[in-house]
Amino acid sequence: MGRLSTDQLRERVRGIVVTPGDDGYEEARKVHNAMIDRTPGVIVTCANAGDVMATVDYARENELDLAVRGGGHSVPGFGTCDDGVVADLSGMRGVRVDPVRRTARAEGGATWGDLNAATHAFGLATTGGIISTTGIGGLTLGGGIGYLARGLGLSCDNLISADVVTADGRMVVADEKQHQDLFWALRGGGGNFGAVTSFEYRLAPVKDVYGGPMFFELESAGTVLRAFQELIRDAPEEMGGFPAFQIAPPLPFVPEDRHGDTMALIVACWSGPLEEGPNAVKPFRDIAPVVAEHVGPMPYPALNSAFDALVPPGLQHYWKANFVTELTEDAIQAHLRHGPNIPTVNSALHIYPVSGACHRVPADATAYAYRDASFATVIAGMWPDPADNEANTAWVRDYYEATAPHSEEGGYINFMAGDDQSRIKANYRSHYDRLVEVKRAYDPGNLFHLNQNIKP
Repeated sequence: MGRLSTDQLRERVRGIVVTPGDDGYEEARKVHNAMIDRTPGVIVTCANAGDVMATVDYARENELDLAVRGGGHSVPGFGTCDDGVVADLSGMRGVRVDPVRRTARAEGGATWGDLNAATHAFGLATTGGIISTTGIGGLTLGGGIGYLARGLGLSCDNLISADVVTADGRMVVADEKQHQDLFWALRGGGGNFGAVTSFEYRLAPVKDVYGGPMFFELESAGTVLRAFQELIRDAPEEMGGFPAFQIAPPLPFVPEDRHGDTMALIVACWSGPLEEGPNAVKPFRDIAPVVAEHVGPMPYPALNSAFDALVPPGLQHYWKANFVTELTEDAIQAHLRHGPNIPTVNSALHIYPVSGACHRVPADATAYAYRDASFATVIAGMWPDPADNEANTAWVRDYYEATAPHSEEGGYINFMAGDDQSRIKANYRSHYDRLVEVKRAYDPGNLFHLNQNIKP
């Protein structure tokens, strides 16, 4: 087939095609991480699956790099590239809920905020992330850790089917009955296998939750980490949340004289009967004296978006991560050395529990490889000033190097940095060889390589 010209691409798509020099190009090329400054040759804001198919064809036939952008939150900047093609799915954000079947079908550019708003109207939800502006696509394809994971499983565990544009420009439906190998790989294997234009999720009755953040003095951090591990181990699966290090933001419920102080934190999320919420959260509140809290009943979407303001577009981002089977005393001591040095109010250390329903899924049922891990740790460096890049990146790396010996070899691919490609096999463990076979079947030329890449 002959090469497609940009004019031919414009004729084929319903969405907007921009190239350098066009009006809107500078805005269209931006991604969430301001550390990533790339200049694609063509950006297609896709309006439908046909646009995605045309964009994939254009990139393949012109032998150009192809980036697929959903929410744009990829810390390594996989949603953009230099000189190549960006299939921007942000124009595809529709969500349709079937309240009888308790399912939702969402287009590939939807965010968790989009999905939550649509499902909440019916008193339903599925496991999303922690920031509502995150795209559903990247999060789900990498696994999908969030507040509801202990009770409902990962986002990928609730995936029923996916519409996928493969490297040859075809649209296929992957589910338990068709393209089963692809469906297996999509659930934890990242964006290696195609551009997903639609996700169908299983929903559960979750409307309002009881929870929110509780801040503790920094000297209580060790007690908080030890106690959280013990409490969450036996907690009902409706209890989600995580411990953290956080600089107290200037919020009304935080005493004004404590704004800017570094503290230990627990964010709780009880998704069981609302009237049981106070008793469910009490053991966590009682770990140590609480400096400030904003805990109570709230709509699930409110909790899922509570930290959005701390993570606006345009920050510098550098992250590191590992799975953890147990928070050993040595690991806790490493956290106590590095967590208090958190550099900005935007940065955070979160330790997400991935137990309960996550552990009941057989280890080989999906490509997500760490069913035996109890926690996913992320050291999320985020700050506004590029002048601080060297110092703050060093904080992330030093923290990671201190905790890695007390963690599993691999980490959650959604938290990986751009310099983590050497960890791919560790991240997928024994699933790696099977993932390579699926990659060879669906993308033998590695068109979809701007990701935590599984080489065919």
